[in-house]
Amino acid sequence: MPAMSSRGGSRRRTMNEINMVPFIDVMLVLLIIFMVSAPLITTGVVDLPSVGTARTQPQHVIQVIVGTDEQLKIKLDGDQDPSPVPLKALAARVKDAQKGDAATPVVISADRNVKYEAVVKTMDVLQRAGIQRVGLAVKNGAPADR
Repeated sequence: MPAMSSRGGSRRRTMNEINMVPFIDVMLVLLIIFMVSAPLITTGVVDLPSVGTARTQPQHVIQVIVGTDEQLKIKLDGDQDPSPVPLKALAARVKDAQKGDAATPVVISADRNVKYEAVVKTMDVLQRAGIQRVGLAVKNGAPADR
């Protein structure tokens, strides 16, 4: 019996370490799955309006025309001929034409050969004056030649 007692008296050591290899394997598999599936997920679809789909045109529109010589002209609804206006006086003339109605849209029409900078300056002057509805005029039809 002494052999039995010596055998029963030995205890198993408890294992204090966790095997990290299976954990790392699972994490690498998840990482690969996310790396492969991330480009396939669309973050959101933006439905942009197309040109020419407006139902009705506004009754009162103020048109600012930027000519090829970068001279500004302003055209109201009833006017046949646009009247020239300097850039410094543009905001005041547009506000007078709006007659206190801030919802009146202002459309900037620029010649195709005008520098982009001239159009941006015109928009900047109008927006700094607090005119909220400023847009750009486009031509309906086939895309422009490039």
